[in-house]
Amino acid sequence: MIEALRSDEIVHKLGGRFKLCALIQRRMKELVVDGARPLIERDGRTDLELVIEEILQDKIAPTWEPEETVEDSLDESVL
Repeated sequence: MIEALRSDEIVHKLGGRFKLCALIQRRMKELVVDGARPLIERDGRTDLELVIEEILQDKIAPTWEPEETVEDSLDESVL
């Protein structure tokens, strides 16, 4: 098992397990399917280990759209 996944540091860094999983999945697709180059040295690491290390080193980060709050949707419905 990848040691970085044993602690909750990486989960808290991204704001939850779902966001972590989504980011890993997106980056794995970029590396494997799209042929993107790693942002760090491979040093014999698997693709998954590479992605985890890229996240830990802040080489990649999620680019989620800001979530709409309930107040935002209420304000729009009043107008």
